[in-house]
Amino acid sequence: MRNFIIFYSIFFTLAGCQYFQPKETSTKKVIARVGDKELEENSIKELIPANLSPLDSSVFVEKFVTDWVKKQLMISRAEQAIDFNEARIQKKVLDYQYALMVHELEQKYIDANLNEQVADDEIKAYYAEKSENFVLRQNLAKCIYFKIPSNAPDIWRFRRNLKNYPADTTQIWEYAGTHAVKAFIEDSVWVKFDEVLLETPLKDISDKSNFLKSNSSIEVSDEEFIYFLKIFEFKLIGEIAPLEFIKESVTDIIINKRKIALKKELEKEIYEEAEQTNAFEIYNN
Repeated sequence: MRNFIIFYSIFFTLAGCQYFQPKETSTKKVIARVGDKELEENSIKELIPANLSPLDSSVFVEKFVTDWVKKQLMISRAEQAIDFNEARIQKKVLDYQYALMVHELEQKYIDANLNEQVADDEIKAYYAEKSENFVLRQNLAKCIYFKIPSNAPDIWRFRRNLKNYPADTTQIWEYAGTHAVKAFIEDSVWVKFDEVLLETPLKDISDKSNFLKSNSSIEVSDEEFIYFLKIFEFKLIGEIAPLEFIKESVTDIIINKRKIALKKELEKEIYEEAEQTNAFEIYNN
């Protein structure tokens, strides 16, 4: 490390925008150096987000300089420790540069041509064709759930109304709205069953699949709360996920496939255009 000279001094003022006091070298201001690599003030100034406070700007600059120094030290150590093939390195750099250029071109084409509207019929068709790809790795349930303090008043009435669900929903929602610490009342929405049980004494049940098969109305308690759970429908690990639960994922898959198709379309257009204008030749050996 003695072969490297590293220095930077950072400070901030509440009244101004001078976050560091650099060393001046002719017309440029250098704030850090590792070997013969120098970090200039201007290269950081333009990177500081405009909305940062002086203190946050100082922290930003300090981290940037530290990261830059570490990176240069790693590069220097790599150059000392490994016998690099310069031509191979340059080829990789060029390959990466070209890949970035192609990616930018593809992204521009996708942004201009991608249709992100996915009809329900298309979602259903894809789901029907590829349903085997959507096997559940967790149990799901349609249910309602309530966590109510054990000292809540007239809890017997709430218990009775819950048994009559959905006949007495108004009374159930009113009571829950007043007394429940936590409640989930979307009985038509698929939820992860483990998450439903997370704050209940039932969270450590070893066989949740069998529990779902054996129970539809559950009441358990601890020292402070009573937990009410009513299950209307469930799907078990290994079964096909219901479309309602994975609709967003299916939509994303369809859109991603459109992106891939657009990339191929662009490649084909460019090739055919170049073919028509004799922009390339392929020589037979």
